[in-house]
Amino acid sequence: MAKTERPRLVVGVSGASGAVYGLRVLEACRALEVESHLVMSRAAALTLADETGLSPADLQARAAVVHKVADVGAAIASGSFPTLGMIIAPCSVRSMSEIATGVTASLLTRAADVTLKERRPLVLMVRETPLHLGHLRTLVRLAEMGAVIAPPMPAFYAKPRTLEEMVDQSVGRALDLFGLSWRPVKRWGQDVGPLKSEEA
Repeated sequence: MAKTERPRLVVGVSGASGAVYGLRVLEACRALEVESHLVMSRAAALTLADETGLSPADLQARAAVVHKVADVGAAIASGSFPTLGMIIAPCSVRSMSEIATGVTASLLTRAADVTLKERRPLVLMVRETPLHLGHLRTLVRLAEMGAVIAPPMPAFYAKPRTLEEMVDQSVGRALDLFGLSWRPVKRWGQDVGPLKSEEA
């Protein structure tokens, strides 16, 4: 991207449990003045309502640009549209499987495929446990293709006091992968843990 352009991040939200991760990614983008391009699956609307009580309109209001999941002609479906990359938060097994095969059936997975072919960061916050061998092989394939597999794991070293702090730590560490430093993240040797002495 040209330095004069506002940085853009494609944000995918699938129907996996953990809709709050996508919500917080969008809010972080707003705080960081990053232009967020949201695409959400149809199943995501159901999970969002069930887990947060919010509607798709509530989520869309937090994005700078909203794309319909069926609009495969949208800007984010083209490699000529410059972005920092894409994050899918949360990422369902169905979405990760479509991306791994290259047989994309929606704008969400098409945008992810474009991100990979353009050699841009694709971060998948995969939500599934336990994982069977098929899942694991798919994740290995995605890693070999260049995707970053970043399941939202609780970082207990950050001593979270609330569920919100646990979510923000995972979201912030995922955003680090795009070179975006979000204030709520607690960093080892800086905010928590032993501080490094100049004399050491």
